[in-house]
Amino acid sequence: MLRIVLFLVLIALAAAGAAWVADQPGDLVLTAGSFRISTTLPRFVFLLGLFAASVVLVWSILTMIWRMPGRLRRRRHDKRHARGRHAITHGLLAIGHGDPALARRHAEAARRHAPNDPLALLLHAQSAQLEGNRDEAQRVFRVMAEREDTRLLGLRGLFIEAQRADDAVGAVMIAEEAIKLSPSATWASHAVLGFRCARGDWSGALAILDSNLSAGLIDKQTYRRQRGVLLTARALELETMDRDVARESAMEAVKLAPTLVPAAVLAAKFESEAHQVRRAMKMVEAAWLANPHPDLAEAYAHVKLGDTAWHRLQRVETLAAKTPADKLGYVEGQLAIARAAIEASEFARAREVLAPYLKDPTQRVALLMAELERTEHGDGGRARAWTLRAVRARLDPAWTADGYVSDRWRPVSPVTGRLDAFQWQTPVASLPSDRGPTLESSAFEEAMLAAPPPKRVTAVPSEASVEPPEVAPVPAPAAQDNSPPPAKEAAKEVAKETAKEAPKEAPKEAPKETAEQVAKETGEVDEPAVTPAEPANPAPPPAESSPPAATPVFRTRADLSKPTSAPIQTVIPIVRAPDDPGIDDEGPSDEFTEQIGTPKAHAKAQAGGWRGFWSRWGA
Repeated sequence: MLRIVLFLVLIALAAAGAAWVADQPGDLVLTAGSFRISTTLPRFVFLLGLFAASVVLVWSILTMIWRMPGRLRRRRHDKRHARGRHAITHGLLAIGHGDPALARRHAEAARRHAPNDPLALLLHAQSAQLEGNRDEAQRVFRVMAEREDTRLLGLRGLFIEAQRADDAVGAVMIAEEAIKLSPSATWASHAVLGFRCARGDWSGALAILDSNLSAGLIDKQTYRRQRGVLLTARALELETMDRDVARESAMEAVKLAPTLVPAAVLAAKFESEAHQVRRAMKMVEAAWLANPHPDLAEAYAHVKLGDTAWHRLQRVETLAAKTPADKLGYVEGQLAIARAAIEASEFARAREVLAPYLKDPTQRVALLMAELERTEHGDGGRARAWTLRAVRARLDPAWTADGYVSDRWRPVSPVTGRLDAFQWQTPVASLPSDRGPTLESSAFEEAMLAAPPPKRVTAVPSEASVEPPEVAPVPAPAAQDNSPPPAKEAAKEVAKETAKEAPKEAPKEAPKETAEQVAKETGEVDEPAVTPAEPANPAPPPAESSPPAATPVFRTRADLSKPTSAPIQTVIPIVRAPDDPGIDDEGPSDEFTEQIGTPKAHAKAQAGGWRGFWSRWGA
């Protein structure tokens, strides 16, 4: 609106000026020597305007002709620049969707049209990386590192290529150079920090951490946590070498990160040694409420030196009671109670605590049950069965970082070099799945766990309860035995073993009858004979037993030619006794015997001893 008003005002002024000039009377005379021009004032003003316009037109034409070459050069440059930008844009898009051929064509076009453009160099390097041409990528990144405007970008590219080539030393040197140029480079600071942590240079790592805080790369809370992690790592390393520095580091770490488990455990240990029991207990309790861990329970149990196992059990129960039942870490307190109860010989308490977890036990639960069976009853069979179940059980929480499971806490992830990466959590491989178990429980395991625990009873010789017969391991088939014993000798050996195992009060005729029975059934399954003495308390039958076969299953070499009266069963279940460690199906191999053979079997085989020595020398 203002412009319209101004335009109208100008038009009005021009019209008023023209009317004033037209109203002026008289003539205008211009004399120059003998040259004399006479005209009116309006005509003179009109001619003057035409002259000015013609001068301006001529000046514009001359200026345009003079500037034409420069304009042509700029236009050509702008066109090349536009083509280069177009190639760079589409080349980066091609790299984004993973087309190496198209990216290479656009990189060549960008290098041809815009050779000095930093983005053209970047496109060239990234297209070479996409094609797998690392040498070309490194060459371009070196060129970028020599330029002022792309030096940091070139160092970043060289750092990535060094990591791909597993050149850790070269990568760290490049990162340190980048930190000198720009302390705020996050990738460089993280790389140098991870390298110094991996090398154990905790003082240098703390200096890098302070630099990151000054540059604004991390906030105050993250700084406190990471500094506590580094101080804990230094305290763990110096625990046996410089206890004073280790103690100071641990105490500062607990102040900065009170929920860090290894820091709380180590600080509680130092406070316990200094007889500061209450302070040690408070440290452990603060960490336990945030993250229940078995190391914290162990440190809490032994916080007071010289306590009995019963006092340790009471203390662990107090710590476990601080965790509510609906929290994920509740099971850690129960397992800690079970461990302390076993050490205190409170076996009933241990079974009561472990009972809710026996339906789907983890490895630690199964191992605790194995230890409980072995300690309370001395039952090696049930302990072995629980150990087998531990192999197939779900994994317990462990220190995990980036898919790496460690048996102890570490300050840095060995996979990515990330600080404070380890967390106490269940590994991914042990998470529950809707699929069935890959390894099913064996019949032996189920039988051992279902059978009642044996009772230790000192019986009177006259009323001694005979133990149930143990099922001996079935030997290998005679067809695979190179030296089978004769039938009579086998019967005698079985009779001798039976006589040794039978009680002293058993009648003397039992071994003879057993020997005669075995002699008649030569080649049948070798089972230890049972004395005719009747037990006072007959034991229940085993959970699984092999069905009686009408014909012998395994026979000696002498009986291979005898016809069988009935076909052999397809599936023959074999159950070992609880205390039977089992035998290997294949005996121990002797490399030397296999090489030289035996004189009878191989007449031309190499002889052993001094004859073999002389034969190797050509004697």
